[in-house]
Amino acid sequence: MLVFSGSPSLLPMACFWADQLSLLLTETPPPTGIYLLYDDQGLALAHADLPLINPVRVDFSAGAMAHRLQQGGGRGQALAKACGLKAGVTPRVLDATLGLATDAVVLTSLGCQVVGIERHPWVAALVQDALQRVASISELSWLEERFQLVAGDSTQGMAALAATADFKPQVVYLDPMFPSTEKTAQVKKEMRFFRDLVGQDLDAGLLLAQALDLASHRVVVKRPRKAPELAGKKPTFSLVGKANRFDIYALHSLQGK
Repeated sequence: MLVFSGSPSLLPMACFWADQLSLLLTETPPPTGIYLLYDDQGLALAHADLPLINPVRVDFSAGAMAHRLQQGGGRGQALAKACGLKAGVTPRVLDATLGLATDAVVLTSLGCQVVGIERHPWVAALVQDALQRVASISELSWLEERFQLVAGDSTQGMAALAATADFKPQVVYLDPMFPSTEKTAQVKKEMRFFRDLVGQDLDAGLLLAQALDLASHRVVVKRPRKAPELAGKKPTFSLVGKANRFDIYALHSLQGK
């Protein structure tokens, strides 16, 4: 496994990530396979066999993420409603399947204190690099104030990982990796090799069991619209959209102050 530096001037940061992740550093792109790239846009996941597909990277200040933060619908969007946000209610949320942190950052932007747990070290590194790149952007200061990344495997002890962040979640959010349909894979080609790297969350049922033990008020599971219920467990209620749905397991009512 390799980290490739996009230019000599970027070699120190590429070296930093190679050391952090115990990977080999190279100044020439590998001929085949998945690798990490450090270029002038930061850390990214690339595939030597798919040169025409854009590398996967995390960017909270531009592109699709910035558009969603600005135009995503605020507290009226389904994600916010599923997690219980309403007038006077802004819960503490543990995202136990962080991935590229899209939903976690949206919840943070809406005022939630959020801890995100990511078990794949390369994916956690993409998020950490993105956080470092926006640390000096005053408009995104809320990220540093309200979001914390924890690298680790939620199935190996979700409560212990949350405790390392001194965090007691009211809501646990799960978005386990689900097999892509052919149509989805065609629309989001850059995510195909990301899924190959991360794999399916075959232990998602264990995640749900741990989440129900840890959350004080509710567990929210994001699923494809027509997918079966996670681990066959029927939710209290669901919010169904065009492509996805949120299954909500209500434990206690979230009350405003």
